[in-house]
Amino acid sequence: MAKVFLAKGKGLRVESGHPWVFRHEVQKIDGEFEDGQIVDVVNFKGKFVGKGFINSKSQILVRILTRKNEEINIDFFKKRIQDAWDYRKSIGYTQNCRLIFAEADFLPGLIVDKFGDVLVMQTLSKGVDRYKDKLVEILVEVVNPKAIYERNDAKVREIEGLDLRKGFLYGSSPVEVEIEENGIKMIVDIENGQKTGYFLDQKENRVAIRNFVKNKVVLDCFCHTGGFTINAAKFGASKVIGVDISDTAIEQAVKNAKLNGVESKCEFVVANVFDYLNELDDKKEKYDMIILDPPAFAKSMHTLENAKRGYKEINLRAMKILKKGGILVTCSCSHYMKPDLFFEVIKDAAKDAKKTLRLIEYRTQAKDHPYLINYEESLYLKCFIFQVL
Repeated sequence: MAKVFLAKGKGLRVESGHPWVFRHEVQKIDGEFEDGQIVDVVNFKGKFVGKGFINSKSQILVRILTRKNEEINIDFFKKRIQDAWDYRKSIGYTQNCRLIFAEADFLPGLIVDKFGDVLVMQTLSKGVDRYKDKLVEILVEVVNPKAIYERNDAKVREIEGLDLRKGFLYGSSPVEVEIEENGIKMIVDIENGQKTGYFLDQKENRVAIRNFVKNKVVLDCFCHTGGFTINAAKFGASKVIGVDISDTAIEQAVKNAKLNGVESKCEFVVANVFDYLNELDDKKEKYDMIILDPPAFAKSMHTLENAKRGYKEINLRAMKILKKGGILVTCSCSHYMKPDLFFEVIKDAAKDAKKTLRLIEYRTQAKDHPYLINYEESLYLKCFIFQVL
């Protein structure tokens, strides 16, 4: 087994519990290895730090699997998957949940979402992809799903030197799966929907709007397949407008509204949200609540400045078209947009919009997307609920 030596003065973050070893943190590698294999990681003195997957094609050279000097075998992976499933059951997430959240469940690069009795799986690192077939066998044994669908069409796989693919790995099922969340029925397109087909991380935040929507007119921006839109309608909004740039997402949102019998309350628009908010401002339109749940504007540190401008723009425009005392629900799913930075961007937008914000609640991702304090990347979703005065 090859041995990766951390450079003196550069390995403290990894030794303190972070699961990623970057190239620049490595002094040398002793021994031969193939990308995707398991290697030992030691500090500059040779003291054992952990074992993990190595990939020379990635800036993340090693992804730590364990801090114990233990054998990595089928029993190891079975215990990790069983522990992840037991955690979800302990918090009451059994029907629809993120079953495995990669490094946050100590399985680097592995994502598994559960939609009823169908699992959607992503193996996003070279190392975990080598175990894909065995992981499928373990998931069948531990969770007993009807089917497991592979959504390995994420571009990040190319960085790892992996091909893009999708299809059933086990069993069979319609590719449109009906789930129930918060008492609302949703159709999840596991074949062509974004990521694994549905954003489970917003489940608890969609419930959090229930006290603010009764008899209100709500604008849901970046609505995707209508998660917030339909929750708002079900919780008593008089009208909800959902806006998204994706034709296919809007088509699915229309189906979901009909499925829940709220189509008369819901209106869906295919549009660029930035342009649409400007048009509403020009028309002097006003809303009781606006929800902003955009995709990640900052996917790397290099795009952070542009992302800040984007977040400021949509929040500023939203504040301008909210009625006095209206509610702004604003989210960011980019890890690089830290909570404090996101808060400052919103404050800056409020200053330019000449509005005063009252913070009602600050929320993060649902509990089935756990956050490890030594792995700050696992805390990525921010959701602020403000009253705009």
